[in-house]
Amino acid sequence: MKGNGRRVLLGMSGGVDSSVAASLLQKDGWDVIGVTMKVWPQDCISRAEDKCCGPSAIADARSVAHRLGIPHYVVDEADNFEKIVIDYFASEYRLGRTPNPCVMCNEHLKFGNLRTKARSLGADFIATGHYAIIDHLENKAVLRKGRDARKDQSYFLFSLGQDQLQHALTPLGAMEKPAIREIARDLGLKVADKVDSQEICFVPGNDYKAFLRGHLGEEEFHRGGIYDTQGNFIADHEGIEMFTIGQRKGLPGGSPRPRYVLDIDPDTNRVIVGDEEDLVKERFEVDRVNWLDGEPISPKAISVKIRYAHPGADAIVHALPGGKARIELTSPQRAITPGQAAVFYDGDVVVGGGWIVRQPAPVPA
Repeated sequence: MKGNGRRVLLGMSGGVDSSVAASLLQKDGWDVIGVTMKVWPQDCISRAEDKCCGPSAIADARSVAHRLGIPHYVVDEADNFEKIVIDYFASEYRLGRTPNPCVMCNEHLKFGNLRTKARSLGADFIATGHYAIIDHLENKAVLRKGRDARKDQSYFLFSLGQDQLQHALTPLGAMEKPAIREIARDLGLKVADKVDSQEICFVPGNDYKAFLRGHLGEEEFHRGGIYDTQGNFIADHEGIEMFTIGQRKGLPGGSPRPRYVLDIDPDTNRVIVGDEEDLVKERFEVDRVNWLDGEPISPKAISVKIRYAHPGADAIVHALPGGKARIELTSPQRAITPGQAAVFYDGDVVVGGGWIVRQPAPVPA
């Protein structure tokens, strides 16, 4: 989509992707304004130094904006990030679910609060460095997978509404990472070879258990017992917050076969463990479904991704009342995890998605 002088607000993380996105938007005739969100409370600045949206990231974004000749602003979203993303992250673990904070950040902050900021600056569009394609048609926007299959991030954008998508730009969607780094080198950007972050931005060392201990406090953990599928007590545990479906590491020994977490019951604080084959399921349900066309498409043959790194599995999706859906898998899948997003694809087009709900393990009372 050509800019023709229109203004766009670009989220700049200080990395190579959003930096190159700024240059590409300029070349397509957009009047680009760079914005970096400050999402770290003052007492967390030390651990944020090398993280997305930390002090060094803000400095890198400002340097790129200066080199490209675009204005750059820092928007303080620390309070909103705490309430919308970090508190959600902690509360999901307390409910026995495994959260996906990137989806929440995209929906509510990057394509939510920043859009309000964009309007105040006279910009009708928000742009990011996501590896996804947004096709702008006459009356709607279509979200598709990015060209670089290894980097595709359409999964993290499934919850955006049509109004958000119609005012969103993702200029990197049709490109691959090596070409983006080459553009950055040609532009003389110092972030050209900056290493991509592979972690949750607010969890130091990707150690979510240590983060929860610091954020919640040990006294807030839901302690209970570990049981097998026959209802036999195995051991005590220090909190359901320490477990996720499919986990093997950290479980008590003494079994002739490896044990895996099958279910986490937030009502009884029980963690149910069993054999690896017990993790395999033929169907599951999701709630809070977002259909990108606005109306359910059901029943429909789809490919469903049950986590970001999942390759996708053939399935039939059936819409249910109350914003829910049932997914019938052609090939059973392992470790379908409550709290994770299940995203529906028709080829490379995102047609919808929802949040996986718990399937209690069949344990005797």
